[in-house]
Amino acid sequence: MTSVLVVLDVDSTLIEQEAIELLAEQAGSLDVVAQITARAMAGELDFAQSLIERVETLEGLNEAALEQISARIELTRGVRELVQGIHAADGRIAVVSGGFHELLDAHAADLGLDVHRANRLDIVDGRLTGRTRGPVIDAAAKQQALLEWAHAFQVPLHRTVAIGDGANDLEMMSAAGLSIAFDAKPVVREHADLVLDERDLSSVLAVLGLRG
Repeated sequence: MTSVLVVLDVDSTLIEQEAIELLAEQAGSLDVVAQITARAMAGELDFAQSLIERVETLEGLNEAALEQISARIELTRGVRELVQGIHAADGRIAVVSGGFHELLDAHAADLGLDVHRANRLDIVDGRLTGRTRGPVIDAAAKQQALLEWAHAFQVPLHRTVAIGDGANDLEMMSAAGLSIAFDAKPVVREHADLVLDERDLSSVLAVLGLRG
């Protein structure tokens, strides 16, 4: 049986940026998108609706820009040590994101994550249409991913850990055996089992007793 399952949010948790803001910067809509993102992560807006509004501003962006934008993503300090430490303890580590596979996939492969899930951008004739494809990865979908992966890896829920920073992570965190607010918004800090303020993901290993 797998020892533990750790599931992380991506934007401002696994990575230092909000991926959609990198896209918006390229599309010329950063100011509008950043305002909507801040309100959604604080729990002031419905995430799914906020995603629709933000992605609409990306219409016409060239698909070729996605690889360049993905290359600009900065991983949060300590993430490689966290992945290695979890795997050394025969655990599994996964991420679920309200961001996009097109920006996440290469980083997930590089880190050796066991599984990952995100939204998909709709692209026609090499241009973003301003829409997403498939189900939206919102708060409920994040929780469902954690439950699904716990079952697949045969990890009891009390041995699951959810790490996030925004309101969209709260349902996932409520389902986990241990919830960690990572440099998080006030609404998340209030509901988490543990708050970590230093932006170093390797500190999670000490919390789990996997590092002295």
